[in-house]
Amino acid sequence: MKKEDKVAVIEQLSNTLSEYSHFYVADASDLNAEQTSALRRACFEQQIKMIVVKNTLMKKALDQKDADFSQLYPSLKGSSAIMFTNTGNAPAKLIKSFSANNPLKKPVLKAAYVEESFYGADQLEALVSIKSKNELIGDVIALLQSPAKNVISSLQSGANTLHGLLKTLAEK
Repeated sequence: MKKEDKVAVIEQLSNTLSEYSHFYVADASDLNAEQTSALRRACFEQQIKMIVVKNTLMKKALDQKDADFSQLYPSLKGSSAIMFTNTGNAPAKLIKSFSANNPLKKPVLKAAYVEESFYGADQLEALVSIKSKNELIGDVIALLQSPAKNVISSLQSGANTLHGLLKTLAEK
């Protein structure tokens, strides 16, 4: 690969890193063409951008960023597929479900950068259980609505009770 091509790839990777807030490094080697296509299709359906890149080029793109990504460098060995996303737990769920249905048990998580934190290969379950921003907003809204719903239902049932009491007194 020519130096100009490498510079262009590094710049493109740097732009992609800026575009997405989370990324996963996975090992998807040994997958045949059909399995790789199925993985890419699953990524596309979940709005995950997956690219296979040379580890040295990825390191250089990470070096251009303001944050310190040196904790990820040991995981950038061998074949690396990078999964970019704006939903923190989507790639973890995809890796878990896809590898469970694959006889090779691939892809395998190598490392992840999610919510400005670094995760290792042994923390896939923790990444799966992380709630996305929309899920957290939904939980907060549900919690805020719960007391209001209780008050409204109490007032409505109280009105029916009060109405029934007044009706009984009027009949007497």
